[in-house]
Amino acid sequence: MKELDDVLSRMDLDFLGSGQHAMGIEGFVKAIGDDNCFIIDVRTDKELEYVSLPFATHIPLAELPARKDEIPKDKQIIVYCSTIFRAAVAYTYLLANGFPKVKGVPVSMEEIVSVFKPKPLMKM
Repeated sequence: MKELDDVLSRMDLDFLGSGQHAMGIEGFVKAIGDDNCFIIDVRTDKELEYVSLPFATHIPLAELPARKDEIPKDKQIIVYCSTIFRAAVAYTYLLANGFPKVKGVPVSMEEIVSVFKPKPLMKM
């Protein structure tokens, strides 16, 4: 619990205002295929049935404690979900459990999916 206390105590206005905890959609797109990044989809299994992104590892938030050994500590970890809320919970959990490089994607699933329409996809 001390680790969580330490993580939360660092989340002051300077930290949140700096944006170091987040990655925008442009950074997210650049991370796709980057060997130094590990992207985690923390949505539920049911949500995955409707929209699945092949470059992400699916670890539902509820399974994160049991599956954290699957996540490399030497890579930039990027977490996303459909509501932003679960990504924030996963972000905090991973930091508290010794993952030094974690970012959340504070955008909706609709915005993430829109990147993969023909015109934006061709720009990639």
